Amino acid sequence: MSVPLNPPPAFHLLVKPTGAICNLKCEYCFYLDKENRYPGGKFRMTDALLEIYVRQLVEAHRIPEITMAWQGGEPLLMGLDFFRRGIDMQKKYQRPGVLFINTIQTNGTLIDQEWAQFFKENNFLVGISIDGPREMHDAYRRDKTGRPTFERVIEGLNHLKNQGVEFNALVTIHKANADRPLEVYRFLRDELGIRFIQFIPIVERQRPPDELKGPKDQPQKGSPVTPHSVTPESFGRFLKTVFDEWVRHDVGETFVNMFDVALANWFGEPSSLCVFAPTCGLTLAMEHNGDLYSCDHFVDPEHFLGNLSQKKLTELVASPKQVTFGRDKLDLLPRYCRECRVRFACHGGCPKDRFTRTPEGAPGLNYLCSGYQAFFTHIERPMSIMTELLRMNRAPAEIMALYAGEKKFPREALSKVGRNDPCPCGSGEKFKNCHGL
Repeated sequence: MSVPLNPPPAFHLLVKPTGAICNLKCEYCFYLDKENRYPGGKFRMTDALLEIYVRQLVEAHRIPEITMAWQGGEPLLMGLDFFRRGIDMQKKYQRPGVLFINTIQTNGTLIDQEWAQFFKENNFLVGISIDGPREMHDAYRRDKTGRPTFERVIEGLNHLKNQGVEFNALVTIHKANADRPLEVYRFLRDELGIRFIQFIPIVERQRPPDELKGPKDQPQKGSPVTPHSVTPESFGRFLKTVFDEWVRHDVGETFVNMFDVALANWFGEPSSLCVFAPTCGLTLAMEHNGDLYSCDHFVDPEHFLGNLSQKKLTELVASPKQVTFGRDKLDLLPRYCRECRVRFACHGGCPKDRFTRTPEGAPGLNYLCSGYQAFFTHIERPMSIMTELLRMNRAPAEIMALYAGEKKFPREALSKVGRNDPCPCGSGEKFKNCHGL
């Protein structure tokens, strides 16, 4: 088969060397059930496939940086020697002028000093899954015997800190922590010293009775989602509350993915987060045996693209099936969304959550729509100010000085402000000339 004429110059591929196998059994995990797609499988990527993957990923990229994103399940179950061989493969196929960036998402419970030293030596960016203080984290994140995992996660995190490994926190928002946003945020920021935070809403659709996981997964009457899922209203409140804390104290110091992406959308830059991009299709998932899928939220027969041992990665990524999948996010957007005033910031959200109906009854509305609308409307004023600061080659962090003098002017003064408008700080100067910030 010939190579496609127009493969993308770059894409993001989540590689799952253990497939869905994990040492934990988090109640809300959407991926554990993917094990059923491979009955009798060993769920360990072979060295032969590892080499095929590295070689094809290098061949498929036409940019100077290639990201290798290791996920699971729990990828650390593969053991250190597997990842050492992965680094050797990267060196074998590395082209002059090309830099490899390794990222890995882990529950943190298996990290010891040896793992941390390896991550440091090879410049890994480590994502740690943690849902807040002990009681919030342990509400759903338990191991296969039902034991809590908080202490083990903190121990792993401390190993990373001791070795100076770069890390961030992936925080899922669900029923157990959605109503306590400041506790979650301040715990991560102040007690753990985390400066890079990702918030991920848990939205899991109800299952037929014969597929339910257990008593805690019983359907809520009249709800399309499971009991541990976040509601649109609580997710919107969570984001607004954390944003208000962040914009007053932490701009430029603590980085929250949704806030950074929102600012990029306000500024007119491409979104780095597929959830809030106009189209998708460039964030794919590869299983332990080389099977490639459109996205790790769509690992099912309908979205199977092929296997790397049989087809080139460039062919699969640029296949008509995958291109259509990516375009559908925009093409199937209901009119209600197209006419929404914050569409530029949201773009309909993730397709996996677009299973409710608009007020007019049209399909394709995101379950979290009302929460997103509340959040993006809430941040419009400060985002407009930070956007103007960027256009004047000034730091968005200067907005914190405005909030520091909040008593001097009403909150309404933080309206959409242009360069020639009076500065909201009350100095009397035009915004573009004001040094009172």
